[in-house]
Amino acid sequence: MIKNDLYLKALRGETVERPPVWMMRQAGRYLPEFIALREKYDFFTRCQTPELAAEITVQPIRRYPLDAAILFSDILVVPQAMGIDFKMKESVGPWLDNPIRTMEQVQNIEVPNVDDTLGYVFDAIELTLLKLDNEIPLIGFAGSPWTILCYCVEGKGSKAFDIAKSFCFKQPEAAHLLLQKITDTTIAYLKRKVEKGVSAVQIFDSWGGMLSPEDYQEFSWQYINQIVEALSPLSHVVVFGKGCWFALEDMTMSKASALGVDWTIKPEFARTLTNHTMTLQGNFDPARLHSTPETIKKMVNEMINRFGKDRYIANLGHGILPNIPLENAEAFIRAVVDWKPNI
Repeated sequence: MIKNDLYLKALRGETVERPPVWMMRQAGRYLPEFIALREKYDFFTRCQTPELAAEITVQPIRRYPLDAAILFSDILVVPQAMGIDFKMKESVGPWLDNPIRTMEQVQNIEVPNVDDTLGYVFDAIELTLLKLDNEIPLIGFAGSPWTILCYCVEGKGSKAFDIAKSFCFKQPEAAHLLLQKITDTTIAYLKRKVEKGVSAVQIFDSWGGMLSPEDYQEFSWQYINQIVEALSPLSHVVVFGKGCWFALEDMTMSKASALGVDWTIKPEFARTLTNHTMTLQGNFDPARLHSTPETIKKMVNEMINRFGKDRYIANLGHGILPNIPLENAEAFIRAVVDWKPNI
């Protein structure tokens, strides 16, 4: 039995004394203890070594009174498992020597046995759960099929993913086949994570906002919804689409337990679009953590008051930036933990 189940109560829509809090990328590069490991081990070694992944996952939990942990991993482990050989290039980020650009390449991609190719992730879950000792829930995650496609076709990060979009529009049959293969792999991967003991899964659609509302339906949402449909009977599913406020109404009609929102939408408008029925997560601008701790506390209080304490998970609107002072990260978290309703 998990001792602090505030996060799970929010996902179930139950009344809470205060919202739960965690931060996207909380196990990461703003922490000195993470940087120390980064200097010893390359990125995918950290992802693929269960002991390292488990240690990194719990690093922020030791520092801060967080209400959930998220397993340290990366969205690109899924395409790697499919035989798409991503590397992490210094000063560049994700890198693929041979981007996917043809139907023949797509046809040659396999939907793997996730136990054979991603066993290290499942081992990391077991080790992490031992370290957490039922104190707080553990979240598993995956990238959305569209976001994975963006990297596979572009071959690297991009400001606009024009090559990926052009691939979809010029070769829709190949694009949909690739998206379906990623979807099938992701469903198997997340199901196994749930079997191993994560309490919820989150789908990151980091590049969904690159698409028009119509193209989003065709190339992103229908595949995310397949994942939601497959996982929702087994676990809580959270969907976070950066820049995807236009899809919130459609997402609300899905079986997702919660929807993440970024800082480009007002809390009141997000509530209106989701018919005041959905648990929402977000939406503090990560760059705002450069403000003073006093300002952060004031803004967090305003954020909670505007969203309302129930059906709400306090979080950032995207991942924490690497140059955020530790005391500012703590100010964000403690502002939520110490929040009291205006009486």
